Amino acid sequence: MRAKCPLCGKSIEFEAKSLPANFPFCSDRCKLVDLGRWIDGDYAIPGPPAASEPTTEPSNEDDDE
Repeated sequence: MRAKCPLCGKSIEFEAKSLPANFPFCSDRCKLVDLGRWIDGDYAIPGPPAASEPTTEPSNEDDDE
């Protein structure tokens, strides 16, 4: 079977029974570059901004002892 690396577009050949360790990427480099992009926030799921939750002060009820 054949597939293309989603990062660099390089063609990958593999058998349907066993996928390469880096699948769907062609190498560890492409896999780590993609992970870095997720971590940096370069990828995002489209949609309206999430509402921020109100912050509350921590209660000091346990301090009365």
